[in-house]
Amino acid sequence: MFHMSVERKNPRDVARALSERSKRHMRAKTVTAGSWRKETFTMPRLEARAKAREWFDLYPKAAYMTEIEDWRELTDGRIEFTIRRLPSAD
Repeated sequence: MFHMSVERKNPRDVARALSERSKRHMRAKTVTAGSWRKETFTMPRLEARAKAREWFDLYPKAAYMTEIEDWRELTDGRIEFTIRRLPSAD
């Protein structure tokens, strides 16, 4: 008779394993060719404008398709924004 050992795992072990698998998948996803590079910043308005200009100077829209993906003004007046670009010309 064939007997297979069954490993019993508690929910915490299953959650930990799924979390680690997800982290490995996300790391792999960021290095995939053609994926967007994104970075989110939170800073005062003038610094946010300067940071956006810096990104557009470093990563011109024509080569990297750089754009402000999302932005919002926080209650304290700071700006939170996400810039994305393609790594195509890196």
